[in-house]
Amino acid sequence: MTRNYSKNFIFYLVPFICGLISTFSLPPYNFFYLNFISFPLLLLFYLNLEIKRSFLSFLYGWTFGFAYFFSNIYWIANSLTVEEIFKPLIPFAITVVPLFLGIFYGISFLIFFYFKPRKKIESIFLLALIFSIIEYLRGHILGGFPWNVISFSLVEINQFLQILAYVGTYSFNLLVITIFLVPAVILFDVSLKAKLLTVFLAATLIVSNLISGYLVLNKHNKTVNTPMNFIIKIISPKIDLKRFFDGTDPSLVIKDLAEIGNIDSRDAVYIYPEGILPSINLNEIQDYSLVFKDYFQNNHKIIVGITRYEETEIFNSMALLDNDLKLINVYDKNKLVPFGEYLPFENFLKNYGFKKITQGYQSFSSASNRDLINVNDISFLPLICYEIIYSGSLFKNSENYDFIINISEDGWFGESIGIDQHFFHSVFRSIEEGKNVLRSANNGISAYIDSKGQIIKKIESTQKGVIEINSYKKGSKTIFSSFGNKIFFYFLIFYITLIFLLKKKERQ
Repeated sequence: MTRNYSKNFIFYLVPFICGLISTFSLPPYNFFYLNFISFPLLLLFYLNLEIKRSFLSFLYGWTFGFAYFFSNIYWIANSLTVEEIFKPLIPFAITVVPLFLGIFYGISFLIFFYFKPRKKIESIFLLALIFSIIEYLRGHILGGFPWNVISFSLVEINQFLQILAYVGTYSFNLLVITIFLVPAVILFDVSLKAKLLTVFLAATLIVSNLISGYLVLNKHNKTVNTPMNFIIKIISPKIDLKRFFDGTDPSLVIKDLAEIGNIDSRDAVYIYPEGILPSINLNEIQDYSLVFKDYFQNNHKIIVGITRYEETEIFNSMALLDNDLKLINVYDKNKLVPFGEYLPFENFLKNYGFKKITQGYQSFSSASNRDLINVNDISFLPLICYEIIYSGSLFKNSENYDFIINISEDGWFGESIGIDQHFFHSVFRSIEEGKNVLRSANNGISAYIDSKGQIIKKIESTQKGVIEINSYKKGSKTIFSSFGNKIFFYFLIFYITLIFLLKKKERQ
């Protein structure tokens, strides 16, 4: 290979292929073992190059990141097909967004370069450390986009995920990347004893975590369910997203929603998805009270996603209503989707005809409070749409609660892999917080997930229906829910100390 890497096809091909390979480790494919190929290959090829310029190291990581995100968030284009005015932006979205996100991985290898890595064991810990820090920053900078973190490749191995209750997603991600990199040690310039010891320790960590997770799940599944004095019905409709733009009569939608929910005479709470009612906001929903009264009774309550106006502001909200549609409680969304729910630099861009992707021209406003919604003796933590993807910042109060409610409109994903990617964040949050998750999605996956991340009931995005719950296994407050991402920083200190000791031993 020539030293003119920037003009060498192989220089770009290897990280590009590694990025594509890692995509197939994620939902919905879940071939996690592919990362045992892509990550060691990514590291070994990099070390063999002996790159002398920092910018080339950045390009190497950037190429990996671009291929990774280009192949797993292409679904962004689906959200631009609903209105004709956005279709010309599709080529821009599917290239520029992955190029931007790839910068984070480029920075990872840029920092890695300055530590002059060699084929030594500390290189595994060093790259895992840097990579996981950058993943953390990706989840927080500019509002954060913690989508498709590498550790999500293990989402179907529930026993292995139980450690999330103690360490959270970012610490888990650090450990997972380290484990995926371990096979690279086979070709390192270290003794056979060091190689065998490294592989043995990694295998021990994997097996012990699986056994621990199995014991946790076994104990949990033997506990008795706690009955409720009412039933919860999670409604999963499949109403076309274009209802917002084609003038669909809201009364017809209400009728469809009621029929899907199998409304009966029992005491019940009905949970409907985000923004499911076209052209209705909370301020005028009383106009449809007679339509609702045809289906709902005095012992029914309704939780529904709906827009809400307050003076000059508009909120994406979750409302708790009685059968007369009188407001009992309301939550306004805290974390808004850039470009989807609000237009960054709106005062400037609107002069050039730009608007948010969702219906209407005015951007939603974000709220700052997230209070519990209470029904009788049961309390719910409200999360709207992609608020479920944020680890460690769901509820800052010490007050305990029973369920997480996540309502979503997943029609924006079309029929892409984004539907599964969005859904599996709920599994991670349930284990981290030790809470049952109730997920109602239109054109998406609706489910009841217990506090250990086990999917108890599920309705696929291609179907519509209702999930009924009349009892549940109570979850308990986890270590991670108490300390949050402070635990991640303790892991960083441990890794930094370990790398220092390995380097010190090598010098001796």
